[in-house]
Amino acid sequence: MMQFALIGAGFIGPVHAANIAAHPRAQLRYVVDLNRDAASRVAGQHGAAIADSLDVVLADAKLDAVVICTPPRSHAAIIEAAARAGKAIFCEKPIDLDIVKVDACGAVLRKTGVPFFVGFNRRFDPTHSALHEALRRGDLGRAEMVIVSSRDPEISPPDYVAAMPYGIFYDTMIHDFDMVRWLTRDEPVEVYARTSVMLDEKINPVRDPDTAMVTLVLAGGALVHVNSSFRAVYGYDQRIEVFGEKGMLISRNQQPTSLERHGADGIHQAPLHYFFIQRYVQAYAAELDHFVTSVETCQPPSIGFEDGRRALAIAYAAMESAKSGRPVALPR
Repeated sequence: MMQFALIGAGFIGPVHAANIAAHPRAQLRYVVDLNRDAASRVAGQHGAAIADSLDVVLADAKLDAVVICTPPRSHAAIIEAAARAGKAIFCEKPIDLDIVKVDACGAVLRKTGVPFFVGFNRRFDPTHSALHEALRRGDLGRAEMVIVSSRDPEISPPDYVAAMPYGIFYDTMIHDFDMVRWLTRDEPVEVYARTSVMLDEKINPVRDPDTAMVTLVLAGGALVHVNSSFRAVYGYDQRIEVFGEKGMLISRNQQPTSLERHGADGIHQAPLHYFFIQRYVQAYAAELDHFVTSVETCQPPSIGFEDGRRALAIAYAAMESAKSGRPVALPR
């Protein structure tokens, strides 16, 4: 049984804790969080111990891996400590918000050689994976346009928003930037972004961008449009369209059921999944299984440091473009 420590018990932490506990070859050994009540709740649900110190946890020779779910600005320091302790690392995106810290972190990872995985869970969604496989088979020929709609039903709490300015790029669209790279096997060379604050002050008191559109030009010439909003009143809106020389491929929105009710009052369907935890429940479990298998078989995880860094670099460029109103070039 692979022994895990969960670092960060808030928000997405409980999802990862439950997946570790449910995995036949994994066990949750520790939960670490500055909020002892949050740590107690998660640890109590899965029979894990509460640890007040990361150093104590990393010193445990029986511990195999850590899952990092703390605020992004703390990621790099935790990654470096875990890497120096020889633990396999599963880190929620982004690797960090400071690209300088990310590069320093990368140097430590290369020196220690520990397994490192970035949680871009959408790659493990069955429908997105089917789209990826169809593109690899050549069903579409050359991809010429990609359109990604990524709209949340609500904005994050004000303290979360305030801690991550332009989070619409770093916390939301960073998934989409990774999906574009993964699906097309190509790299953006130019980024042009525009943002707006469309929600009122009661809903978005921080006044950080809550609406954004980004255009990417890929090295191979394909054009990409990514749009995001924090007010999709109809549910969690996640669609990907890839257009190419042989036609078009679409990964559609998901609903709890596909049942349609036809009556005199019209046609009705189930609403979309409300948020990402419901929409990507399979993907979260699948990425954990992939990580466990990678560590067990001594194979590098499919999403590594370079993937995390490149997605962050695109988010950086989008922020720069949104602030300046001009396109930003990315190195090839």
